[in-house]
Amino acid sequence: MIDGSENLGVIVRRKTRPVQVGNITIGGGAPVVVQSMINEDTLDIDGSVAAIRRLHEIGCEIVRVTVPSMAHAAALSEIRQKLQRTYLDVPLVADVHHNGMKIALEVAKHIHKVRINPGLYVFEKPKADRTEYTQSEFDEIAEKVRDTLKPLVLSLKEQGKAMRIGVNHGSLAERMLFTYGDTPQGMVESAIEFIRICEDLDFRNIVISMKASRVPVMIAAYQLMVKRMDQLGMDYPLHLGVTEAGDGEYGRIKSTAGIATLLAQGIGDTIRVSLTEAPEKEIPVCYSILQSLGLRKTMVEYVACPSCGRTLFNLEEVLHKVREATKHLVGLDIAVMGCIVNGPGEMADADYGYVGKTPGTISLYRGKEEIKRVPEAEGVEQLIALIKSDDRWVDP
Repeated sequence: MIDGSENLGVIVRRKTRPVQVGNITIGGGAPVVVQSMINEDTLDIDGSVAAIRRLHEIGCEIVRVTVPSMAHAAALSEIRQKLQRTYLDVPLVADVHHNGMKIALEVAKHIHKVRINPGLYVFEKPKADRTEYTQSEFDEIAEKVRDTLKPLVLSLKEQGKAMRIGVNHGSLAERMLFTYGDTPQGMVESAIEFIRICEDLDFRNIVISMKASRVPVMIAAYQLMVKRMDQLGMDYPLHLGVTEAGDGEYGRIKSTAGIATLLAQGIGDTIRVSLTEAPEKEIPVCYSILQSLGLRKTMVEYVACPSCGRTLFNLEEVLHKVREATKHLVGLDIAVMGCIVNGPGEMADADYGYVGKTPGTISLYRGKEEIKRVPEAEGVEQLIALIKSDDRWVDP
């Protein structure tokens, strides 16, 4: 939530328990963690290692890999070993779906976290003529779920590893659909059933996700999950994402609409932006979301006005020049403002300001203080000199 009094303008995150995934902590007040998933077939050892490394090198902190068969589980063991030999022990998550107990038990030996889908972990073949689920049928399948999940829970517990209970709106179990409908409530109850099994076995190293391809459904499911967990005294961290968001500008906007809405409410401990593009394209979107909400500082923050008739120079061109010269100075806030009308006020929180005051002249600011005026042609050069004089410059 956003506190309206002494913390005005600062997002206060929901308190959650810490869950360790390799050397990364999800929840417990740790920074919001960035995740993605490789596209390579896990049987391709070298290709998968290269893909995981590419993601990790650009800031992806946890990498997910699909494991649809026992052969893939064995391959993932080799993938992790090769990563340890040739690079780093990158935190890995195994994605397990249909009838996954044997696969999950095997892969749990080799990686840091197992993701299961409650709607598919014990697959219920739909019956075309079904009109209802009796309580005895519901309970019978619930007991089968418990028996199937128990060995995995005990294995993860013994090894000190983690589980993500990853509910998907599009793959709810048939009995959940009959009981609760195709609703956020059905998603929440599906997760709660699995959480209770884990808790009965004294296993709480759990992360929860409630993904949907429609943003309003996704938001409602997470909000309802938080409400239910609060009622039940649960404090599990949440993994946010809009599944199947698509590609291009709309895919980015759609993901941001869902993820950022919840983060602004203090909900969420790790995020994944799902784009129909190379996974590497997802990471900058994640960091932009986190940076814009003040949750992580991973790049220079540029404050720039939209330009108008008062602008005294080509704002788009100058902003580009300033960015290219300073984009490596992570931690700084730099403002580029087209005129004096709103400039100093709108950029008051920036470390440095570049303002058009009179035609052909640039005013350079340190915070709210005007430091000097320089010819426009020397503006970027003089901005760099000012940053250097404050000993805040580092070479690219």
